[in-house]
Amino acid sequence: MTDSTLDLPAIRLAARKLEAGGLVAFPTETVYGLGADAENPAAVASIYTAKGRPSNHPVIVHVAPEADIGYWVASIPPQAQALIDAFWPGPLTLILPRAAHIPDQVSGGQNSIGLRCPSHPVAQALLREFKGGKGGIAGPSANKFGHVSPTTAQHVRDEFDADGDSPIACILDGGQSEVGIESTIIDLSRIATHGPVLLRPGHISAAQIAAVLGVPVQAADAAAPRASGTLESHYAPRTPVLLVSSEDLAATLLQLHQAGQKLALIAYSGPVAQLPPLAAQFPMAAEPQAYAHDLYAALRNMDHAAADLIVVEAPPFEVSWQGINDRLRRAAHDSLAVLAGFKK
Repeated sequence: MTDSTLDLPAIRLAARKLEAGGLVAFPTETVYGLGADAENPAAVASIYTAKGRPSNHPVIVHVAPEADIGYWVASIPPQAQALIDAFWPGPLTLILPRAAHIPDQVSGGQNSIGLRCPSHPVAQALLREFKGGKGGIAGPSANKFGHVSPTTAQHVRDEFDADGDSPIACILDGGQSEVGIESTIIDLSRIATHGPVLLRPGHISAAQIAAVLGVPVQAADAAAPRASGTLESHYAPRTPVLLVSSEDLAATLLQLHQAGQKLALIAYSGPVAQLPPLAAQFPMAAEPQAYAHDLYAALRNMDHAAADLIVVEAPPFEVSWQGINDRLRRAAHDSLAVLAGFKK
């Protein structure tokens, strides 16, 4: 998508809706966001209401490439500037000390704030039009809280327009999100005492961040700030998800089928031997970037298969698959006991 193909009237309308306190769904390279004026507490509160999101669960503020980051934060450590220079615009969120004048609704009442500069041309055009490029758009994923994130405009419509009473003023369509899973989140709000801390893995790896900063990235600790998408159960379709290893996949499918379960399958390693009848299946790429691109579309597709269970072939347990494995583990969290019951 180029500047010449942007729907500028729609983008201008969306910016005016945001400035008036409304909600706008917009595309980013990761997933579609549900946006509101980050400095309007009532507008941010309407995000929480629309999503059914707990008020203490922070949202990420999206800013334009030319934005003055110093407006949003109490301080910019050199490590933050190094990561901005290396990865923005792009799928990296930085957690920094929040400036005192920024409403704490965006941070779930914490003294920190999550900032990101998206690379999607529609998101950038919207951010530049909104408040003349000087505003920030609070934008968690445009779905009901805990559900599968949307990677197309139709996913957003499916999520909020089912009853014809959508809280969203307008939806900007920017095609399918290129990355397909949410941004990497790095906590730098405690850099002097804890170093850089990975709160959520994503497309940009901890190794890439460590290479820029010259120090290892630490795992999240008990005192780390709360961050978007880090609850144990998250990214879940309505149909229970079961993660099964490649080695156990054929036997598990047969066992579940014999137990009377109607199954949908998401697999990446090719045809499964002795495959029982399935309600639906979605073949995935065996390469992590392509897999991530299709993951949420696959989960949503299988959620419409009227199956009892969505069986997912567990991806490799490798660094390049960390973000994908994180999303699948959380999507399957509430149904972990189901498989254990069949193996008794």
